[in-house]
Amino acid sequence: MQKIKGPGIFLAQFAADESPFNSFAEICKWAGGIGFKGIQIPTWDKRLFDLETAATSQTYCDDIIGTAAAAGLSITELSTHLQGQLVAVNPAYDRMFDGFAPVELHNKPAERTAWAVQQLKHAAKASQRFNLQSHASFSGALLWHTFYPWPQRPQGLVDMGFAELAKRWVPILNAFDEAGVDVCYELHPGEDLHDGVTFERFLAAVNNHPRANILYDPSHFVLQQLDYLAFIDIYHERIKAFHVKDAEFTPSGRCGVYGGYQSWIDRPGRFRSLGDGQINFGAIFSKLTQYGYAGWAVMEWECCIKHPIDGAEEGAKFIAEHLIRPTEKAFDDFAGNGQDIKLNKQILGI
Repeated sequence: MQKIKGPGIFLAQFAADESPFNSFAEICKWAGGIGFKGIQIPTWDKRLFDLETAATSQTYCDDIIGTAAAAGLSITELSTHLQGQLVAVNPAYDRMFDGFAPVELHNKPAERTAWAVQQLKHAAKASQRFNLQSHASFSGALLWHTFYPWPQRPQGLVDMGFAELAKRWVPILNAFDEAGVDVCYELHPGEDLHDGVTFERFLAAVNNHPRANILYDPSHFVLQQLDYLAFIDIYHERIKAFHVKDAEFTPSGRCGVYGGYQSWIDRPGRFRSLGDGQINFGAIFSKLTQYGYAGWAVMEWECCIKHPIDGAEEGAKFIAEHLIRPTEKAFDDFAGNGQDIKLNKQILGI
């Protein structure tokens, strides 16, 4: 067993136009100052990071590493959540997802997809330059608009959708394999990979590619009413990244899982700051430690009630308090007698 690394923080929700959130050096000082030890970097935000430069310049990457280290921070992973989403977009969502791409690619879905694929390949090379082990992303979705089986899905539609998704991702996964980095898909509603079954479908479609792995975020499983602890038992070998995010689900006589098109604050399922939701993080950290998870515990702040700065300050302490130092000996070693072959045979009657 190993001790999970942390606390880390995903910077995406904190980047802004005002100081200290508008430059990499300043946001690092802020994060380190409130107790974080690691940062997950959103690669699409030019205020903080230039992905293309990182893919081609070791000097730039060394400067980023040095700036983070000066604030007492390590880089946990790079993130391409927005670019990963654009690897596969159903036409029904074209206009809604155009905002994730540069303006010159809006209303140009084929060019947008090509750009997204290249962004992922840049991320593979950049991750290698940072000597990272894991990368955080989304899968994108061709089938999400059919997640509820009405109208009935045509025979073969799901298989075709996953085959196409795999076709787009295999070259990316191969690029990450060459870089020695795992792609960790955040299983998330709105993605074709949103639970264990869909991850298994994708894994089969990519021929069990060794770089196809999971970013474990229990909050999305609470909102789907999936057993987030049993999930670890089943998929722990593929869990290579971890978002620590709380959530709650409180159904009523008026609304349930689908949310009734309501805003986040009124939905039965909603994300909360750490410690304010329903998730049993004590059990999660215990299971991940038991199974030897060696990565980072990274806070992702998404709360419809609490201020993000308060959520971050509380979150650093929350994660630190949940980190487990694994035992180096069994609790009953004191009562052991060592190995005695003769005695063992007597006890067994052989």
